Amino acid sequence: MAVILILDDKSTNRNIYSRLAQTIEDGAVVHAFASPVEALEWLQGNAPDLIVTDFRMPGMDGAEFTKHARGSATGVDVPIIVITAYDDRAFRLRALEAGATDFLRSPVDHYEFVTRARNLLKLQRQQQQIKGRAQALEQQLRISERSQEELVRSSREALAQVIDTVPALISATDKNSHIVFVNAHFADFVSSTPEALTGKLLSEVLRSNKPDFNHQVHRSILKNQRSAVSFEESIVDISGTERAFLTTKSSMPALTGGETSVLTTSIDITERKQAESTLRHIALHDTLTDLPNRRMLNDWIQQELSSEGACFAILLIDLDRFKAVNDALGHAGGDRMLQLVSGRLLGVVSSTDLVARMSGDEFVVVQANIAAPDDAKNLARRIIDSLSAPFLLEDTELRIGCTIGITLAPQDSGSADRLLRYADLAMYRAKAEGRNTLRFYSPEMDSISWNNISLEADLRKAIAQEQFELYYQPQIDLATGAIAGAEALLRWSRPEFGLTSPNVFIDIAEETGLINEIGTWVLTKACTQAATWQSLGHAPFRISVNLSPLQFLRQDIVQVVENTLEQTGLNPGSLELELTEGSLLKDVERTKQVLRSLKELGVRVAIDDFGVGFSSLSYLKNFPVDTLKIDRSFISSLLAGSRDEAIVRAIISLAQSLELKVVAEGVETNQQLACLLSLSCDEAQGYLFSRPVPSGIFESLLRDYPRYLLRNQSVPAKKVQLS
Repeated sequence: MAVILILDDKSTNRNIYSRLAQTIEDGAVVHAFASPVEALEWLQGNAPDLIVTDFRMPGMDGAEFTKHARGSATGVDVPIIVITAYDDRAFRLRALEAGATDFLRSPVDHYEFVTRARNLLKLQRQQQQIKGRAQALEQQLRISERSQEELVRSSREALAQVIDTVPALISATDKNSHIVFVNAHFADFVSSTPEALTGKLLSEVLRSNKPDFNHQVHRSILKNQRSAVSFEESIVDISGTERAFLTTKSSMPALTGGETSVLTTSIDITERKQAESTLRHIALHDTLTDLPNRRMLNDWIQQELSSEGACFAILLIDLDRFKAVNDALGHAGGDRMLQLVSGRLLGVVSSTDLVARMSGDEFVVVQANIAAPDDAKNLARRIIDSLSAPFLLEDTELRIGCTIGITLAPQDSGSADRLLRYADLAMYRAKAEGRNTLRFYSPEMDSISWNNISLEADLRKAIAQEQFELYYQPQIDLATGAIAGAEALLRWSRPEFGLTSPNVFIDIAEETGLINEIGTWVLTKACTQAATWQSLGHAPFRISVNLSPLQFLRQDIVQVVENTLEQTGLNPGSLELELTEGSLLKDVERTKQVLRSLKELGVRVAIDDFGVGFSSLSYLKNFPVDTLKIDRSFISSLLAGSRDEAIVRAIISLAQSLELKVVAEGVETNQQLACLLSLSCDEAQGYLFSRPVPSGIFESLLRDYPRYLLRNQSVPAKKVQLS
């Protein structure tokens, strides 16, 4: 059980280091102090296994504390890690001369802290084990009746056997750095024998990248200036490969009164360093494209801003029509497209520029050392031309394009966050004026962000003044041609703007939480209308209402549905709630519970846009759903013998085997309908039958009771025109 002393005058740092220290090994005991004096008093009666101290502290800095700790009986051999924000070599030398074992740069990387501390504890215990065994052997020498010469020889052999079992490079050298002993692991590392290495200079046997530092530490230990020093170095093995080692040099007095030698122990930490490098790369790069991520982008911009006289441009690139690619090819196809875009961007910029992925389909290029705004404009044009060229993906030629917002530094701002926000504003202005183009930031663009504020205010008025209305699109039973149900679709009669689609305001509604109020209104209005139509004598049919992911994740959604059904008098079996695949997988356990509760009410559940999301068979198995709605992207190109036809056939077959109903969305042509009929699809909706219409027109449609195209009919499907 390790005992760890933490010293830092800042409570935040003490808490962080204490929590990290407790993760080093099970049962670790941490004693944290804010005052060096208190820590030294504690050292008088306690023996820690590791000390971690800050360098800069009032009254007594880390170097002075280390010197005092080394002077105490319980701190003479303890590994001491000094944490400092200073990069000056003088500060490091002060700490080393005082007896510091290792350094960490502030702010501390948590993984590096734990790894270094764990290695030092391991090395400390190995040294203690070696010293303990050496002391035990020395004790045996005192009480043995054998001759002194035989005792010495026997003890050395026993000690050598012990050291040979340690998986580290262990050597002992005299005052002139000549080898007097090496263990078997050391000899194997240099492909030699202990006997052949005896008498050679250690620096000639091991090729280190720090020969001068090794010599300096060797001398200071012999002069009793320091008891032990740990440091990292690189050593070249016999194959010429450079490997990383954690080396500790300490004093080793001779057992029989001879000269003091220096014990050197080096542990191979190459794999740890490689892991650290990998983790550092992961922390600073996007996992999909391997481009720098937002964190590295901010660091890069800050570094450019700190360079005196530096002028650079930030180009924020948003892909056009990427959602259509993602919908058509799924997430895997979208990911592949993002990788292809990354490759093209890297091919356009110069070696001094940075290409980063912000998030989603947004990329950023930091163009260094520009002489004039035209430099950024010309680069943006090249990027637009490059991304406008067709992409070949899954044997399909695709075109996307991009829109670019540009901001210039330092003239637009000296803040990284503000520069990125300005580039974002410029990009949205470019999108508003026509995609596949570029715009430079100008101060008046701040009005764009105010537009969102205005939109939010208008939404709140719309809720209070009931400016919303519902349109209804019929869902057709393909076995009978009759209307089987309707999907309720939200529209906003926005003053001065006219009828507005949810695509314009749904993001703001979700960001502000207004979606919950709007969703409750839609649910109540749709159920009320369905109950009214049924009370007028129309045949019972199903009303489908979309739930947004945020609305579905509300804690009281089941209660909202139950209250709505009770208030409107609608039969629960006539209500179908449509959920996207993504909302189902946000919180799987809670989703199961909510869906079970909804099913207990008698409500039906449909998965909307099936096929373009996760399409996981696991949730079809575990979630109580009733209906799959095939996404319109598979219907738009639906022809007999096509890939889409094969996908639709597979979905229908899967649904039938699970006893689920299938509804095809976006049916617009008789050819699509004929293909669906041949595949025994249950229901369909789309412009072929009717556009979404107001309640009055839909009521007329119910009253006329039309029969659409039956399986054996050859006449075109009847349409309802929106007046």
